[in-house]
Amino acid sequence: MPQAITLMVQGTTSDAGKSTLVAGLARMLARRGVRVAPFKPQNMALNSAVTADGGEIGRAQALQALAAGVAPHTDFNPVLLKPSTDIGAQVVIHGKVAANLSARDYHAYKPTAMKAVMQSWDRLTSAYECVLVEGAGSPAEINLRDRDIANMGFAEAADVPVILVADIDRGGVFAHLVGTLELLSPSEQARVKGFVINRFRGDIGLLQSGLDWLEERTGRPVLGVLPYLHGLFLDAEDALGEARVDKREARLRVAAPVYPRISNHTDLDALRLHPQIDFRWVGPGQAIPPADLIVLPGSKSVQADLAWLRAQGWEPAIKRHLRYGGKVAGICGGFQMLGARLADPQGLEGAPSTVAGLGLLDMETVLEAEKQLENRCGALCLPGGAAVAGYEIHMGVSRGAALDRPALRFDDGRPDGALSHDGQILGTYLHGLFDAPAALSALLAWAGAGEVETVDLAARREADLDRLADSVAAHLDLAPVLPAAWLV
Repeated sequence: MPQAITLMVQGTTSDAGKSTLVAGLARMLARRGVRVAPFKPQNMALNSAVTADGGEIGRAQALQALAAGVAPHTDFNPVLLKPSTDIGAQVVIHGKVAANLSARDYHAYKPTAMKAVMQSWDRLTSAYECVLVEGAGSPAEINLRDRDIANMGFAEAADVPVILVADIDRGGVFAHLVGTLELLSPSEQARVKGFVINRFRGDIGLLQSGLDWLEERTGRPVLGVLPYLHGLFLDAEDALGEARVDKREARLRVAAPVYPRISNHTDLDALRLHPQIDFRWVGPGQAIPPADLIVLPGSKSVQADLAWLRAQGWEPAIKRHLRYGGKVAGICGGFQMLGARLADPQGLEGAPSTVAGLGLLDMETVLEAEKQLENRCGALCLPGGAAVAGYEIHMGVSRGAALDRPALRFDDGRPDGALSHDGQILGTYLHGLFDAPAALSALLAWAGAGEVETVDLAARREADLDRLADSVAAHLDLAPVLPAAWLV
């Protein structure tokens, strides 16, 4: 069987637009009938998704799979690093936890990880017409060049052509591109087939002299300049969403803490994007604002993030909020924090220990080595029984009387989470709790918003993927890197 056409997108910096460009290319090619798959050899992120084959991958690759019209698969992101401390991470290989390693130990582990990468690569290039590869960070991080499996190390091993993308909105775009190229080895430089400039706003005519200089200086074409797409909504790989926007017609105030190891914060995108919700992320040192609903999101290190929460003054603020009739929702790690006790006897997220939870739900959670990974559908245990759909990714097992009043029931009849007797506190292991339109409306009604507009996050995501693909098709000349038959 012929091998796939391949192309790798590397960036001059983190958040240069690699994930976005791969998603746009995937949707553009899929609309033209090309069987295309995304691929990221190594991803470091705390936003993840459950795959069709029962594993875990970075959320960006799940989004790219959606753009390509294929089901998410562990081969799309064979190595996922989920940081648990500043110098350590959980290592997920082919969708399953393989180890918890320090940065130094992972460096020694990289040859093993590379074998997994190449196994997935071989399967994908045999099954698809096109594989679009996303790098990680920047290939110019010379301290990481030894045993690199994420950027040029992979490109060299797999013999893949590369395009470099840079974000002009942050400034220094020509220095980023030229400097990155200069720091590559001669063989790596030869792989770079062109440049893409991302997030441009202004008069393109004023940029042209710089583009001409760049092409003359490097001998490589500028494949195009992508405009800044205002309001584009795509699931974040790891960074938090754009800054808060004032919403004068807000019907509900929602606040959520940004703990150091916050995970799957995309759970709150439906709230953040709702035109009638005044949503605020609250970071370290920031005042906790008045709110109708406080949401405790997921966490990769629940005990450590709970300690941070307490240090920031959230515990008395939450209890005061409840005394005044406010609502609290906890998702996954945030749900575990609501209980009486958190135990990590095996030291899965740090040193073995047991700590007191917030004591708002009568339950205890023990971390166990086997991670729960399931895509789920069900219904809320709220008036109307609105349908919910999402996924479970957690190592904790919760037990206690609070679970006798579940927050929802899955389609297989299994209960999940807890709803307090007074109806003020709701906790669940289900990521994606707010995503379904009916569930979002029901949860906002529970929180006190009353009648609100219906927001369909999935429809918004699809529309923005199409918008992105239209922009890629209109502004990039991809003839140097893709077959002409795919570009008609």
